Amino acid sequence: MSRSPSYSGGMDTVGAEERAALVALLQVRPQGLPWGEITARVVEVGSALDVWDRLVPPTLVEAPGESSPLEAAAHDISVWTDQGHTVLTVLDDRYPERLREVHQAPPVLFARGSLLPDDTAVSVVGSRAASEHGMEFAASVAKDLVHRKVTVLAGLAAGIDTAAHRAALDAGGRTVAVIGTGINKVYPAANKELHREISARGLLLSQFWPDAPPQKHTFLMRNATMSGYGMATVVVEAGEHSGARTQARMAVEHGRPVILTNMVVRANAWARALVGRPGVHTAGTVDDVSKIVDDLVKRESVLEDDLRRLVSP
Repeated sequence: MSRSPSYSGGMDTVGAEERAALVALLQVRPQGLPWGEITARVVEVGSALDVWDRLVPPTLVEAPGESSPLEAAAHDISVWTDQGHTVLTVLDDRYPERLREVHQAPPVLFARGSLLPDDTAVSVVGSRAASEHGMEFAASVAKDLVHRKVTVLAGLAAGIDTAAHRAALDAGGRTVAVIGTGINKVYPAANKELHREISARGLLLSQFWPDAPPQKHTFLMRNATMSGYGMATVVVEAGEHSGARTQARMAVEHGRPVILTNMVVRANAWARALVGRPGVHTAGTVDDVSKIVDDLVKRESVLEDDLRRLVSP
């Protein structure tokens, strides 16, 4: 019998058993399946419990004298919730809508702060070893986004990310940090207070188990998630091998607009290669960035109005 989640008003409601089943699938990884394949199967079927029943042998579920993987996963979720985290699966109604649309949508998210499923956010990213001009540019872009009631999205890294988050908070706006570690970790350590402040006044998101340490590949995965969460990405200042380059390329793949500053284009072959691609813009000033963002927001508003007219009775 199918256990597909029920739907109400176009929004899915997922019970505790479904959530535990998805976490258990990710922990057990039946048949050695990668997380991406598990996610795809769960989304296609619409039920993690159904996928569990199909992939996991009963002998694993019924090991005598031990908690079943489903029970262990439910216990873990309870512990994480007691720590103050919200645990979201890709089937949950509060899962970020834009992120759900992309191929690399994480199967599970850990959140602290205020969740807005239809958040209108723009990523502001760049080098950890940023110049003073780059930091000032990022801060000015962030303040301008706040003025336009757009969420400032960044990765809580040193440099450009920190400047963007700090400026957004100081301007009284909303900022979201998508981090490359577990949500219980603070990296870099210098951002401990910023980490706390964002979780209290904005939103902290992680796609990794709560105690996962920083690793090179987790930051690249984080960049893909940031691209999926936001409506656009602004690359302020970056090097030839920076994570911002990965995010810009992922944004193009996701069909999300990319705004490259002139200093990024002048300094990097990868940026020059992106110029001229659909959805890729260049900006010399903060005003240029603002005008592009205004245009993108207006286009999205028109598309949403058209969609509402199409689906209304």
